[in-house]
Amino acid sequence: MRTPLISSLVVASLWLSSCAMPIVADSGSPRLFRVILPVSDIDRAADFYAVVLGIPGQRISPGRHYFDCGGTILACFDAKADGDPQVTTPNPEWLYFAVDDLDQTYSVCRAANATFHVEDIDGTRADEPVVRPWGERSFYVVDPFGNKVCFVARDTAFTGF
Repeated sequence: MRTPLISSLVVASLWLSSCAMPIVADSGSPRLFRVILPVSDIDRAADFYAVVLGIPGQRISPGRHYFDCGGTILACFDAKADGDPQVTTPNPEWLYFAVDDLDQTYSVCRAANATFHVEDIDGTRADEPVVRPWGERSFYVVDPFGNKVCFVARDTAFTGF
């Protein structure tokens, strides 16, 4: 069972993917560098994310395919393909990607047959690019493995700084 802290770290980790920073910042503070995304078919995951992210990624092992997302690795992980006995389930919280061209990413997700999240997010449609009440322009999808993914226009992404 995931704790709220772990779920928050998963969400924060992909927000960090939009920030190109060294593994250890000047202050010496650590930086999250990899996020595991559970999948049940590593080949299908590699194909889906290569199309949606626009980068091929790299097969690391029979059950791991890594994508470098601005210095943070998105690690698609198929436990069965790696010979691990663990049963994986989709991440329970949203993963956030900041992208340069949100409309193009939306079109690519449509072409890749992503499932668009149909519920409203804070009173706004989740299944199309709109400006959220907090100022970010985004849309929400669910990948073929049940993981929840949000794409945010980079120029509207809140970074806190």
